Amino acid sequence: MQTATPVSTTMASINGVALHTADDTLSADELRQRACSELLRQTAIAKGLLSASDMPSSDGVLSEEATSAIETLLEQNLAIPEPSEEACKRHHSAHQAIYATGERVNVRHILFAVTQGVDVGALRSRAETTLLDVRCHDGKNADDAFATAAKTLSNCPSGAEGGQLGWLVASDCAPEFAKELFGHAEVGVLPRLVHSRFGLHVVEVLERSPGVEQPFDAVRGAVAMALRQKTYVTALRQYLQLLAGEAVIEGVDLDAADTPLVQ
Repeated sequence: MQTATPVSTTMASINGVALHTADDTLSADELRQRACSELLRQTAIAKGLLSASDMPSSDGVLSEEATSAIETLLEQNLAIPEPSEEACKRHHSAHQAIYATGERVNVRHILFAVTQGVDVGALRSRAETTLLDVRCHDGKNADDAFATAAKTLSNCPSGAEGGQLGWLVASDCAPEFAKELFGHAEVGVLPRLVHSRFGLHVVEVLERSPGVEQPFDAVRGAVAMALRQKTYVTALRQYLQLLAGEAVIEGVDLDAADTPLVQ
């Protein structure tokens, strides 16, 4: 997951088309997201897939016509081969925990919510300070430190219960949150902030109940889908790099990190 850092007030644009208004405060990830979307929108127009009358977005939300045209553009330009049986078997063998069923984790967290107008840099600083604080307490006082921090700082209703979320399965969580919790062996306060669509989380895994590993034949479809997605991400990233090399880009660095568009 990507680090949400604030960007400067310098106007960012793609081929002269502004990506935001002067009053917008966007994270670096949000700005890269908009830049990639605008780059693809303009390419769709150039390829005759979208009317030149389609207006650029001022809030990052594309028109339905632009979204459809971009889907067609990517279908035409991204070559996504089917993964081989051998590749699928190798992936399954190396990642069996991911395809286990019934895994549960007992979790508590402290949520620093990202809301409209929040200073993301300051929010991240508070979250990192809290993470360091709860990790630095010895075992005797760790429970009290985490619960106190959750009650005083968390933007989640669970804060009143010391951050307790209880026993969870992957389907209980947002996908990006589940990715950080399941298929791992870590127990205790995770040494990193967990990013989700809701904000930044300080997370402690209290207990784990391992799932049952599934044979390859039972999860062949899921394995193939995972490898196709990985190939798609690589192809999309390369295509965006190609388009960026032919565009005039100001105020945003598309090479600074992987954009959320290709995660």
